[in-house]
Amino acid sequence: MVPALLIALAAAGLAWGLCLLLRPLMARYAMARPNARSSHRIPTPQGGGIAVLAGAFLALGLALLLWPLPPGARHGLLLVMAAAILLALVGAWDDIRPLPAGLRLVLQTFCVALVVFYAAPGMRLLPETLPLWAERSLALLAGVWFVNLVNFMDGIDWITVAGIVPLCAALVLLSLYGGLDPATGLLAAALLGGLLGFAPFNRPVAQIFLGDVGSLPLGLLTAYLLYRLAGTGALAAALILPLYHVMDSTITLFRRLLRGDKVWQAHRMHFYQQATDKGFPVREVVAQVALLNLALAALAAFTVVIPALWAQLAGLLAGLAFVGLLLRRFAHGRVT
Repeated sequence: MVPALLIALAAAGLAWGLCLLLRPLMARYAMARPNARSSHRIPTPQGGGIAVLAGAFLALGLALLLWPLPPGARHGLLLVMAAAILLALVGAWDDIRPLPAGLRLVLQTFCVALVVFYAAPGMRLLPETLPLWAERSLALLAGVWFVNLVNFMDGIDWITVAGIVPLCAALVLLSLYGGLDPATGLLAAALLGGLLGFAPFNRPVAQIFLGDVGSLPLGLLTAYLLYRLAGTGALAAALILPLYHVMDSTITLFRRLLRGDKVWQAHRMHFYQQATDKGFPVREVVAQVALLNLALAALAAFTVVIPALWAQLAGLLAGLAFVGLLLRRFAHGRVT
């Protein structure tokens, strides 16, 4: 427990301090200006993801010096960190001078492929069901989608904190009880701390946004954490934990495809955006998302404690029902 707690505290302190230092610089060079699809009304600095990532990785690097890990685990962590930094550079460029959608997708796919094929080379999720090539192809596709959906869902203040903090906290607790390897638990603790250090600056009304420099690598790191969790046999838990973000973004994607929209362009069709358009205050939206994610974490824990098939199915169905109810509430707006 001590290493994870110290890493989380160190990452939170570093991220907080870096947000304080970077905000004036971001206000000068990386302003997000409101447009018809924005949720904010005044120009706001973006680039807070630099502080989150730097705080998390500095704390994690210190941990690797103080608490040695097996060579394979250390190699996997370093590779994931390198892929996340590369993806952060892609995001930083896109924040300042938007990249063509095709090039952005190619670079994202390359970063995800590094993680899927080299960070955990011997891990299998469904060895008795799918051949290795099919499993890795699905993991690559899911990883690229997760990178993008975290980016798409980062559209109002605090929503990424409300989505990823409960998930990381659940993974840290799971690692403390032996349900997840220590290296993955340390990464989850570092990410948890980095986001908590950023949270005071992103509370409504935000002083700074994550930007693509933050949301893209956060998507990659979260996808990797869930991939590692699924590799322990807890596939249902790995599906349940991010269920709100996955369902909101995936349903919205298919709705836009059916309308013939250019899905790579910004829009205001996500359920959380509909909620704010229909009268829900931002704080209420993110509070409901956070509470839902805590409930999903409890359901995920249930499926880990009781690994029977009926428990996995019950947990998934309950998660789908909880998320569906909140999406319906957001879509219909306040009852007057």
